[in-house]
Amino acid sequence: MASIATCFSITAKSHHYHYSCKLPYNNNNNNNNFQTSIHLRNPSKSRYSSVSFPVIKASIDVPTGIKPGGRIETDRLPTEVRKRAMEAVDSFGGRVTIGDVSSKAGLKLNEAQNALQALAADTGGFLEVSDEGDVLYVFSKDYRSKLVAKSFRLKIEPLLEKSKSVAEYVIRVSFGTALIASIVIVYTTIIALLSSSRSDEDNRGRRGGRSFDSGFSLNFYPTDLFWFWDPYYYRRRQRRTDDVGTNFIESVFSFVFGDGDPNEGIEEERWKLIGQYITSNGGVVTAEELAPYLDVPPTDETMVDESYILPVLLRFDGRPDVDEEGNILYRFPSLQRTAASQRSGRKEYVGKRWAEFVGGVDKFFKEKQWQFSKTKNTETAMVIGLGGLNLFGVIILGTMLKNTAVAPSGFISFVADIFPLLQIYASSFFAIPLFRWFLVRKTNSDIDKRNKAREQRARLLEFPDQSLRRKLLSARDMAQRTVIGQDRIVYSTERDLYDQDYEAREWDQRFQEIEKSD
Repeated sequence: MASIATCFSITAKSHHYHYSCKLPYNNNNNNNNFQTSIHLRNPSKSRYSSVSFPVIKASIDVPTGIKPGGRIETDRLPTEVRKRAMEAVDSFGGRVTIGDVSSKAGLKLNEAQNALQALAADTGGFLEVSDEGDVLYVFSKDYRSKLVAKSFRLKIEPLLEKSKSVAEYVIRVSFGTALIASIVIVYTTIIALLSSSRSDEDNRGRRGGRSFDSGFSLNFYPTDLFWFWDPYYYRRRQRRTDDVGTNFIESVFSFVFGDGDPNEGIEEERWKLIGQYITSNGGVVTAEELAPYLDVPPTDETMVDESYILPVLLRFDGRPDVDEEGNILYRFPSLQRTAASQRSGRKEYVGKRWAEFVGGVDKFFKEKQWQFSKTKNTETAMVIGLGGLNLFGVIILGTMLKNTAVAPSGFISFVADIFPLLQIYASSFFAIPLFRWFLVRKTNSDIDKRNKAREQRARLLEFPDQSLRRKLLSARDMAQRTVIGQDRIVYSTERDLYDQDYEAREWDQRFQEIEKSD
C-alpha cells in the first residue's frame, strides 16, 4: 500500500486533468521525495461523454510530520470531535467524504477534515480521488482496534471516565452525608452543654465560674460516614431509569444544587439535525427551512433579515444563491457530495407532506425544561425536614455557645471552632435552593419561548403560503446529490502509483485513438 501523500493536488487545465502526488521516501536515511503524476484527458471534451464536468481544483493537506512510529495524530484531537467523527465513519461503513462526516456528526468542515486526516494517518486508512477531484477517506473494519492498540490515551480513557463519574458521585454523596453529620454534631453538642450546665449548677460552690471542660468526648472519624454510601452505586446507576428516583443521600444534593443541565450536549445534537436536514434536501435549502432548528423570534415579530443563518453558513461552508424569481437560497456544496447510497423519491415533498419529507429528522429543535429536583415528593419533604431540624439546632447551639465559656480543649471546643462552617452550611441549605428556584423559573420561561418560536416556524413549512411554496420548490429544483461510487475513482493511495500512472496513460491513449477514428 502506498503511503499517505504529504501533499496532493488535482487540477484541471484545458482538456486534461493533471493529478500530482509527492510521497515521503526514505533511502539510507536520506529524506527524499518521490513524485509522480497522472495525466488524464478530460472526458467532457469527448463527444462520447454525456456529462459535462467543470474545471476543478481540489486539494488536501496531510500533516507533513506523519511518520510510521511517530506521534499519534488522533491524540491531538478534542475527545468529542474524535468520538463524533468515528461514529460518523462507522455509520457510513468506513468510506466517507468530509461532507458526510460534517453533516452526520454536526462538525465544522475543518474539524471533520482534521479528524479524518488524523484517523487515516493512525489507522492505515487510504485516500481515493474521483474523476471530479473529490477526496474520499476509506477505513478498514478494524480501524478502531488499530487505533486503540497504538494510542495510550484511548487505552486509559475508559478508566478516566469511570474515575470522573466516581468523583462526581463522591461530591454528591458528601453533601448529603454532611447534613447527617451536622445534625449529629449539633445536637450532640447541645446535649453535652445541657448536661454540663446541670453539673455546673451542682458544683457551683466548688467551681469559680462557668468555664468548664465537659469531659465529654466523641470518637468521630470521616470513615464512619461511609456506611451511608452505596459501594455499587456506579453499576446500579447505569441500570436506573429516570422514574426510579434517587436514594436519600443523593436527594440532599439534588434538592440544594439540582441535577445538572438537562440540555448538556444538546448543541451538538442541534448541529447534527441541521447537517442531516441539509444533506437530505440535496444541499440547497431556504432560511425558512432552517429556522425551526435555530434561535429565531416568534412569527408575530417581523424578521427584517436572515442573519440568523450565518452560523450555519460558517460551519458547513454554505453560500447564498438567487433563483430566477429573486429568492435567496443557500447552497452547501460540500454536503452535496457523498459516498453513501442515494436516496430517492423525496424531492417533490413540499407543504403538508413536509413531515414525511424530513423523515427521521425532527421537525424542530426542542430544548428540555429544567427540573428543580428529580427527587420524589416524600424524599423532598424528608430533606426539607432534616434541613429545618439542622437549622433550628444551629440557632439554638449558637445561643448556648454565646452564654458559655468553653475550655480550650475537648469536643465542645472543637465544635466552637467549626461552628461558623455549620452556620454557613445550615443557611446555604435553604438559600441556594431559593435562589435556584427563581433561576429555574426564568430559564424555563425563556426555553418555552424559544421552543414555541421554533414550533411556529415548523408549522409554516407544513402549511406554506404560495410565495413560500414556490421558494421551497425552487430549492428542491436546485438540489443536487452526487454519489461517488467505485466506478468514479481514478486514484487511490491503496494501490501502487506507477500502476495507476500506467492505467492513466493507457486511458489517455484510448481517447486519442477514438478521436483519430472520427
